[in-house]
Amino acid sequence: QVQLIESGGGLVQAGGTLRLSCAAPGRTLSSYDMGWFRQAPGKEREFVSGIGWSGSGASYADSVKGRFTISRDNAKNTVYLQMNSLKPEDTAVYYCAAANPLFRTPSASTYWGQGTQVTVSS
Repeated sequence: QVQLIESGGGLVQAGGTLRLSCAAPGRTLSSYDMGWFRQAPGKEREFVSGIGWSGSGASYADSVKGRFTISRDNAKNTVYLQMNSLKPEDTAVYYCAAANPLFRTPSASTYWGQGTQVTVSS
């Protein structure tokens, strides 16, 4: 079992920035692909970004490409999502995910955090 804890969500105006963090206390994440998904009210959970266990192979949903950047620090067992130029349509609960491997359509063996709310006002 992998416990993931997200932080860094909040309320921001359109055009603003937030940085989400995902930590796994007492657990090594270096063997897992990591990713971020989000779920807006009334919508299905969707892939936002993913990164390979070594830090390579970052990928993004088209809707966030050029605005969001995923990174990881395996020494700190932490994954980050830097979100710039935020838009109201980015409003959602953001979930951290870990899997080996991680797919854009997550498998049943994916580990999830509890989620952190991001609200972007217009």
